Amino acid sequence: MTQPRTKLAQRLETDAESVERDLMKLVLTIVELVRQLMEKQALRRVDEGDLSERQIEDLGNGLMALERAMEDLKDRFDLTADDLNLDLGPLGPLLSDP
Repeated sequence: MTQPRTKLAQRLETDAESVERDLMKLVLTIVELVRQLMEKQALRRVDEGDLSERQIEDLGNGLMALERAMEDLKDRFDLTADDLNLDLGPLGPLLSDP
């Protein structure tokens, strides 16, 4: 009876560093996807003239700060933009090119 449990335990054992890196990879992938969507939405609103000069400046500063934070986290966990870009098979890559 203990044999199946032992096999299951062996499959689930991973080192903490690997789990932390993989979790950070997933989180950063989601954050990068949302960042790219926000950037496209911001550009659309700027092109349509929906934003004041102050709003455009604040939005640009916020997006730049987020990009810097993303770069810092990617460096900390030794990840690249390619690491975050999941291959969705026939649909292509998840993230657009930077």
